[in-house]
Amino acid sequence: MYDDLVDADLPIARKSVVPGAGFFRPDSVSEEATDQRVRAALDGAEAAVIADPDADGLACVALIREFYDDVRVVPEPDGDGEDDETDGSEPKGDDAEPEPTPHRVALVPASPHDVEDALARVAAYAPKGIDLYVCDLAPDRFEYVEDELADAMAVAGSVSWYDHHQWNDGVPEAVRTAGAELAIGDSEEECSADVVARSLEYDFDPVHEELAAVTRDHDLWLREDPRSDDLADYAYWSDPADYVEVVRAHGADLPEWVEAYLAERRVEKTQLIDLAVSRAEYREIGGYTVGVTYGRCSQNEVAEAMREDGADASVIVKPAGSASIRGTDAFERCHEVAGRVNGGGHPKAAGCKPDIYDDALDYATHWTSRGAVTKQVILDAFRAVVADEGEAEGSDAEA
Repeated sequence: MYDDLVDADLPIARKSVVPGAGFFRPDSVSEEATDQRVRAALDGAEAAVIADPDADGLACVALIREFYDDVRVVPEPDGDGEDDETDGSEPKGDDAEPEPTPHRVALVPASPHDVEDALARVAAYAPKGIDLYVCDLAPDRFEYVEDELADAMAVAGSVSWYDHHQWNDGVPEAVRTAGAELAIGDSEEECSADVVARSLEYDFDPVHEELAAVTRDHDLWLREDPRSDDLADYAYWSDPADYVEVVRAHGADLPEWVEAYLAERRVEKTQLIDLAVSRAEYREIGGYTVGVTYGRCSQNEVAEAMREDGADASVIVKPAGSASIRGTDAFERCHEVAGRVNGGGHPKAAGCKPDIYDDALDYATHWTSRGAVTKQVILDAFRAVVADEGEAEGSDAEA
């Protein structure tokens, strides 16, 4: 495929309806690059952190590196500000060059859908006796990670798992029975960084306590601290290794050069948000107004715009096939909706990727129809959850 078919110079209207260039990279190429990067990162490491490379997961890594006194020079801007955007459909860092001097605490980025792959790489490449942490990730079923977790535990000296998502029944008990220390925070009160901060026996600096608090503001969608949007955007656009070291050194108050970088990137971000909002449609489902749209965009701002237009819940379908589901005080069952379509999350914020893409033609239809099938599948999940809610209320009334 020619680079200019998927590069950053596409007109904004076209760019908003197709995935980033990383989506079109074959899995075999990405997996080989990831193997090389993880192998290099784990070489001689004292600890490893498997983490979701969003602001919350990476804040966990920053806290754990602080705990191990694993300090490095804070990165400076490289001058071009370009990235290989993946639309959030795959872990970031697949093509990143290994750090010249590996950290004692290695970062192993992983998405919620490939935790088992990250565990397998730790089992294959980590030194015997390494301390292993898994942060901001929740397996939908224990059998998805059962074998890989056992292999990783055979290598690791200890395994600690810190999270705050809604876990399905039986999964926490199975993880603990397997031998991992598991701490799960209240998904309405804590982010994963909070769980790490209170679980480690360490007196964190107020800068790092504040970092956890501001990260929580975004991750729980409280939106009370404007700095939380800066953290979320920088985590999304930067290399994960750079983000970890910047917030470890500066906390939630990002340096001026990062602020300048964010301001530059937000010009296009605003354009993509506006396009997604302009495509929004609204459906009435069992007394709830559900907004639904499509596009490569920042889902939180788009969901907020739909909320202001009267939506009790919002669905933002992405070109890569995944979708974000956002709720309000009126609708707090997003994780249940996502759970019906190959996903999960929190009562007011969840994500999913329906298992409906069998070949390239399905994706082509997805792009040209602006996610029509995915929208319908998720709206059907809303209908099922709302119907269950009605039945439960009816049973309570009869009782």
